[in-house]
Amino acid sequence: MTEPIRLIDSVSTAPDKVIKALLLGYKTPDPLPWAAIAGPLATAEDALARLDERLAKSPIRDGWVSRNHFTDACASLWLEGELVHLEDLVLHDAGMDIRAPTHELTRARAVLRARRRIDREKLDWALSPAGLAILRGQDGMDDLDGVGGEQEGGGGRNAKEAGDVLEADEPLALAASDDPLLEAFAAVDAAIAKADRALARDSRTHMRRATERDPLVYDIDWDEDARIAAWRDSLDEARSLPPTLAAAIAADAWRSIEPLQHRPWLGQLLAAALLRQRGKTRSHLACLFDGLKTIPRERRRSRDIATRLVAELDAITAAAEAGLKAHDRWLNQRTLLLRKLTGRRSTSKLPALVDYVLTRPVVSAGMIAEELGITSRAAVSLVIELGLREATGRGRYRAWGIL
Repeated sequence: MTEPIRLIDSVSTAPDKVIKALLLGYKTPDPLPWAAIAGPLATAEDALARLDERLAKSPIRDGWVSRNHFTDACASLWLEGELVHLEDLVLHDAGMDIRAPTHELTRARAVLRARRRIDREKLDWALSPAGLAILRGQDGMDDLDGVGGEQEGGGGRNAKEAGDVLEADEPLALAASDDPLLEAFAAVDAAIAKADRALARDSRTHMRRATERDPLVYDIDWDEDARIAAWRDSLDEARSLPPTLAAAIAADAWRSIEPLQHRPWLGQLLAAALLRQRGKTRSHLACLFDGLKTIPRERRRSRDIATRLVAELDAITAAAEAGLKAHDRWLNQRTLLLRKLTGRRSTSKLPALVDYVLTRPVVSAGMIAEELGITSRAAVSLVIELGLREATGRGRYRAWGIL
């Protein structure tokens, strides 16, 4: 019996701090494998610069950006092994679903909303503490659409002021008057104030419980704050590197550390936001998911960090080249569509339809009708007159688009 005990005692256990450091740390190679990454880095930098310069002066820049939000959101789910149809995501985003939305579809919509919010905000917003808190849904701050930010701020002040008033335990003083009607109104006001105090307390309790994470859904030992801090350390280490290489390191570090349990896709968006912050892509938000689809999984998940960094750089190059080709194709389609507007009356809805169809991969009659303020039948007539391509092939819920 002494021999097993001696063997067990001879095995020293690693301290918890050491285990956490091994799990959470990401060490940038020093020195970097420049022989392997120099060529892909130069190619990626060149491709990104060419695309961004083309979009800066393009008449369809806004349409290009809007369409690629959808394609990149679908690509993010594709990389996780889930299939989300592009037309389903477009219709779901417009609130015109043809069926009950699936879990994958709602996740793709979350990626879509996050991309739009990052693209709409300032260059350094996504990587700031406030922006990152909203993107990760911390403490219920899941306002990815950014609607009513000022209203929420004003509402917060009003709610605080109202809360200060409602926290008072003293009942409202009744007006000193001999009029029984005024006394009755004052009594009703006091009862309403008391009910408001009770409702405010219940609301605060409900919000506090909602922010507590369910152990059946979240791993309670998963320290997201510590992982985020470790990921930020990797950003600091790459601060002096070229923007494209820093974004590749940021994406690879996020995939290695896995800061968030339920939002693994956020790392690629933050890497794209880093490219904007560093001034590499001022006119668009890079579609890194779309480029990563072209990279074999063996390279994306390789044990060799140099191989993974080269894969990230190749994905950036593929995304930029695909975006450039798509831009030229859509610009050509816009030129062809504008030729059909010659001789139209000034009140025609066709020019507005051309602009709208360039912002969505597909459009339905309901979407066109809501956007242009016309009937669905008139929308179908405009589509036929413009000669848009049928995209779904369905008899019902038809949708159209351009190549």
